[in-house]
Amino acid sequence: MRFGIITMQREALVPPGLSAGEVLAYVATLDHAELAARLWAQGFDPIELGGDMSLFLPHSFAPETIERLGHLRSQHGLNYTVHLPLWSVEPSTPLQPVREGSVRALVDIVQRTLPLEPEVYVLHATGALAAEFYRMDLPAAGKGFILQQFQAGARQSIATLLEQTGVASRRLAIETIEFPLDLTAALADELDLSLCLDTGHVLAGFSGAVDMMAAVDVCLPRLAEVHLHDSPQCSMDEPGYGLDHRPLGTGDLDVAGLLDRLAAAGFEGPLIFELTLEEALASMEVVREQRPALVGGGMGQA
Repeated sequence: MRFGIITMQREALVPPGLSAGEVLAYVATLDHAELAARLWAQGFDPIELGGDMSLFLPHSFAPETIERLGHLRSQHGLNYTVHLPLWSVEPSTPLQPVREGSVRALVDIVQRTLPLEPEVYVLHATGALAAEFYRMDLPAAGKGFILQQFQAGARQSIATLLEQTGVASRRLAIETIEFPLDLTAALADELDLSLCLDTGHVLAGFSGAVDMMAAVDVCLPRLAEVHLHDSPQCSMDEPGYGLDHRPLGTGDLDVAGLLDRLAAAGFEGPLIFELTLEEALASMEVVREQRPALVGGGMGQA
């Protein structure tokens, strides 16, 4: 199996102990390609590039940075995935001007990274506004109707994104986030998209009343990527906000059971740790202890 990691590393983006002025100088010179190279040197491949870095670090996707990232790819065979922006983006909102602006932001990152030939683009098809309505105490019929409106907005945005970028629909994976899993899966079926299973989100209760293995079974026919992190098992009535994105072995994820299920299904896509480097390395040790046959050569891949 292939274990990767995100470039959205808190300590790398804003190291602790710096003054405000030092932080400003640091982020102005942060090298996205150098960061990817350091993560690859720790044994992780693919590297998931964080589209949200463009919010405060626009040079992270500048042409010269993309060129250096491409050099890493050609020199070392490093693979990439791209997590499209989610901060300030709401591709599912019924408010058309906001939806159109969101699509432009997503299209921009896709077009900038096309030269890297990412394996998959991961998208939050719905955003914070949809999640807010999902959490509201509303009559079931009314909430269902409202969530379907957000699903329809996402459908329009994704169709436009695919049309404007030329990306094959199966290279776009919509993630299991704070939105009903059945509506997410239906959207993927309708537009022939892939899915990204986020283990921590499911455990935290964000995707509805569904357990992990049931979510795996829903996603497997279209599964292109797994976001791998732990969380306590929570319910959709009391979701575990802030309790996900923990190292493996510190929550309720059945790591061995999940990996066995993926292996039995012949899953060959990336498993991306949405963790800090230290947490990801500790999580790899959990994988090695529980399923050593799935990790080879001391690297994060087999």
